[in-house]
Amino acid sequence: MSSPLAGRGTGIGWRPEIAGVAADLPGLRFTEVIAESLHSGVPPALSALAERGVAVVPHGVKLSLGGTDEPDPGRVSHLAWCAEVLGAPLISEHIAFVRAGGLEAGHLLPVPRTREQADVIVRNVLRVKESVSVPIALEPIAALFSWPGDELTEAEFLTDILDRTGAWLLLDVANCYANALNRGEDPLSSVERLPLERIAYMHVAGGRSADGYYHDTHTDPVPREVLDLLKAIPGAPPALLERDGAYPAAEVLKSELDAISHACGHPVITS
Repeated sequence: MSSPLAGRGTGIGWRPEIAGVAADLPGLRFTEVIAESLHSGVPPALSALAERGVAVVPHGVKLSLGGTDEPDPGRVSHLAWCAEVLGAPLISEHIAFVRAGGLEAGHLLPVPRTREQADVIVRNVLRVKESVSVPIALEPIAALFSWPGDELTEAEFLTDILDRTGAWLLLDVANCYANALNRGEDPLSSVERLPLERIAYMHVAGGRSADGYYHDTHTDPVPREVLDLLKAIPGAPPALLERDGAYPAAEVLKSELDAISHACGHPVITS
């Protein structure tokens, strides 16, 4: 089965601050928007991209699929609305929790890789799927720590969840790189063990080392090592550049998009 974004090549995450860059990419065929940023409606610049045939993926950050509380119906309804109004081919969310007992963490937090936790995530994903008419892709997060008592490897954990929900994988290659470094693992070996045949699309972002950790910042250039990991992903899945703050000049962003396109074997979208 082909990804809902098959053949869409390289994209860029839509942010108001760089909307002009996205509009100026003649070969752009898909983008992604943070679903929670659309509470005031769809910005005209984003609507213009959709009208010219650019696929727009709503990307959720606050469903808390890893929490024991059921996903908030209002948040689920908003994600479903985003998909409908944008004509989205799929939605995406994180394998993480952000709230418990009514308290908001304000951050994506890692989940323990246990069978009980997998059951919780499967239950929550299936409930979301009941309300959303398009497929969902799940993104494992970058984390500075792992919980003690993990029963499953990351590959086993993800495969179990994807198999039982029918969800796609949103593979954040920068997250994989960060997690491997912070766990003392080889990034390439870590990626190769994942269910790569389930990829809907990929995230690519920059980061930096500080305080003994590699931080997935989204404000730094994409390192060469992450681009090299892209070359190891079979099938040239669609790949999207994430940038959140410290935005460089348009030409710098376009150079990063070109580098991602070359690493993936995609057509260049900047000219």
